[in-house]
Amino acid sequence: MPNYRAFLAVALAAVQYVHGFYLPGVHPHSFKDGDKGMFTADKGIASDRSLVFNPESSCVFQSENLTFVYPPTSFSIKLKVNKITSVHDEYPIEYYRLPFCPPENGVKMDNENLGEFLAGDRIENSPYRVEMKTDMYCEQVCISHLGRVEAKGVSPSKVVRAIRQEYHNNWIVDNLPSASKMEDDKKSYTKYFHGFPLGFIANDDKKAYINNHVNIELEYHEVDGDVLGTKENRIVRFTVEPFSIAHDYTPVFTDDDDGGNTKSDESTSVKKATIKNPIASCDHTKKDRKHTNYYMVTKAGPGPQPASGKVLFTYDVKWTENKEVSWSSRWDIYLNMDDGVPSKVHWLSISNSLVIVFVLTSMIAAILVRNLRRDYDRYARVSTDEEKTEDQEEFGWKLVHADVFRPPAYPMMLSVCVGNGVQLLFMSSFTLLFAMMGFLSPARRGSLIMALLILYVLMGGVGGYAMARIYKTFKGKSWQKATAATAFGFPTIAFCIFFVMNLLAFTKESGDAVPFSKMIILLLLWFGISTPLVFFGAYFGFKVDAIEFPVNTSNIPRQIPDQPWFMGSFFTAAIGGVMPFGACFLELFFIMSSLWMDQYYYVFGFLFLTFAILLLTCAEITVLFNYFQICGEDYRWWWRSFTTGGATALYVFGYSFHYFKQLESSSPATYALYFGYMALNSFGLYLVTGTVGFLSSLWFNQKIFGSIKID
Repeated sequence: MPNYRAFLAVALAAVQYVHGFYLPGVHPHSFKDGDKGMFTADKGIASDRSLVFNPESSCVFQSENLTFVYPPTSFSIKLKVNKITSVHDEYPIEYYRLPFCPPENGVKMDNENLGEFLAGDRIENSPYRVEMKTDMYCEQVCISHLGRVEAKGVSPSKVVRAIRQEYHNNWIVDNLPSASKMEDDKKSYTKYFHGFPLGFIANDDKKAYINNHVNIELEYHEVDGDVLGTKENRIVRFTVEPFSIAHDYTPVFTDDDDGGNTKSDESTSVKKATIKNPIASCDHTKKDRKHTNYYMVTKAGPGPQPASGKVLFTYDVKWTENKEVSWSSRWDIYLNMDDGVPSKVHWLSISNSLVIVFVLTSMIAAILVRNLRRDYDRYARVSTDEEKTEDQEEFGWKLVHADVFRPPAYPMMLSVCVGNGVQLLFMSSFTLLFAMMGFLSPARRGSLIMALLILYVLMGGVGGYAMARIYKTFKGKSWQKATAATAFGFPTIAFCIFFVMNLLAFTKESGDAVPFSKMIILLLLWFGISTPLVFFGAYFGFKVDAIEFPVNTSNIPRQIPDQPWFMGSFFTAAIGGVMPFGACFLELFFIMSSLWMDQYYYVFGFLFLTFAILLLTCAEITVLFNYFQICGEDYRWWWRSFTTGGATALYVFGYSFHYFKQLESSSPATYALYFGYMALNSFGLYLVTGTVGFLSSLWFNQKIFGSIKID
């Protein structure tokens, strides 16, 4: 009974510290001066002998062997490390794959969702200690052995190879990614993407040097605390300025175990060292010390630190109050890429797209509306006796009324493509809608991939229903095969490509490699949710009546006259794809930069408009070519409309070859990763735009043939 009362008191005390959060974003964390750790526990059994509440600082439950501390809004400040990335190699490296200083209590993975794993994020703890509003000067982390000395004829170490490929660290404080601050003789500037570089290649000797010292610059915004009259702080900026300093030191304590870093055979860890002839920020005998700067390192310092041998890692912590930036807007500078891509560029992209839509719509209005009105008048007019005597032969699209809705070749394949396209279309539309509303904030890492994955799984019922309606309209009989092909067709292709890419990541020892347990979750989502929903939707699709057409189909197909060269499949696809691609290629560049250059992309409002314009353009151009085709008495429009609408994806895939030049990579594995995933993305876009073209042409043909009188 005493234990029951004690833990009930703890539970009730914890309830008052539950806070809601708003969308977009996450719940803000507030810190008090000197915050660094908030929970302590010793082994033992709790009792109710001591229960103390302190409303001004925290709620504390104490017993003989157990202590719980519940601060109202305070959290420990943790500096976490993420994967190491490079724009020249698409395979990231896990942070502790390189011989960096590990935490004293061992490396621990942060709690990650499935989306973070699929995105390649590997967030882990670090040995760097940060206290709220407490400046630190030249704090020592450890001494680590980075590998062999760089020389001709000697294979470079892992660190040297990473520096030469321009890999960057990606650190996180309070869920805020690190920006990179760089200085030279003339100016200093800050980049809000890519993290900060591991090191650099010297211009004189062309050797690699490690950035073994960092200035951790944190800006905070003061807010009112939960208790009246108290103040708390929220972190609104996180910047890292790296330096390379060849510390001349003497180890004070060396670990007897020569394998201080469990993930590297070459590393050893040292607790403390005495620095000989230190720079001003590392001289602990001075009272008024300044933080490490460019002048200390380059003018009065010992020179840069080669990326080899035993290296002492140090860091400064600098706190600055920022009254202008609030917590809710701290991500703005990342999403705007520090005004690297002004919003007017996106407006230019939208304007370009609107011009193309206006020209295309005007063309359709000039051609279709005028010609259709003339056709309606001609078909509705009663022939005179003189015209009957001359036996004038009719011409135009009315002649194919008995064949225009004849089922196409390979009806099952077309139905499956349309079903998968509808599923992808609904997934994309809902994801962009949620992102535009702010639900998929970049502060929620992995949320975008999770949204895509969950929505694709849930839209299986819609895809199955669409496939069943089309296949039943084509008078198909093998509904089991068609449903199974819809449930396993596109997902099988996507999973096979993903599995091969994951094997390559394992062979490269990349941080992108998804563990087998996470792949099991993907299979469970596929077979446990998506597949049953596809069969469920197909069941209802086959239960309803087939799509009714306004005209009957004859038993004997009509002979198709010879068509001019410009109405061939290749030409119509080439012309039909270029205009939709032209309407979206500017925004496509920013999307590609986000995927392959680690840049932030959060202008989902522009992207939603671009996506809508893309679909509208595909629909209009497909309807236009469909009209030309049936005017030429060619009724084989089913597959033609799908390929004409989907041709945009071919241009996207072709553009990926041009964009690949910016990656400056010659690794065969990078070629496979890049073009493998771009082929998959292009195929998915082909299904979406092809489905839009198909459904638009179907609607158009139903309308025009339903408006004329057939004798």
